[in-house]
Amino acid sequence: MRGEDMPIEQKRQEHEIRMIGRLELSVTGVKQLESFDQEEFLIETVEGMLSIKGSGLKLVNLDLDKGLVSLKGKVDDVLYLDSIGQESSKGLLGKLFR
Repeated sequence: MRGEDMPIEQKRQEHEIRMIGRLELSVTGVKQLESFDQEEFLIETVEGMLSIKGSGLKLVNLDLDKGLVSLKGKVDDVLYLDSIGQESSKGLLGKLFR
């Protein structure tokens, strides 16, 4: 293995979501915490934008150097906001209205 190949392998950050019941949640592979309040966290991950909705949500830990966010509260919804899917639907509409 050449030394120049090693940084490429190390750049790949894993993304994982762990939830204990519906009361504790941790996310790895976090690039940035876009916004958060007691009802929604919006997180940029290596796999895309992630929305976590619930009630009484509280930030427990934020470590962007390690790519980690932890929160507590009642989690109702975990959703990836996939812009790729949105672009595809726009393309389909564009095809229909040619």
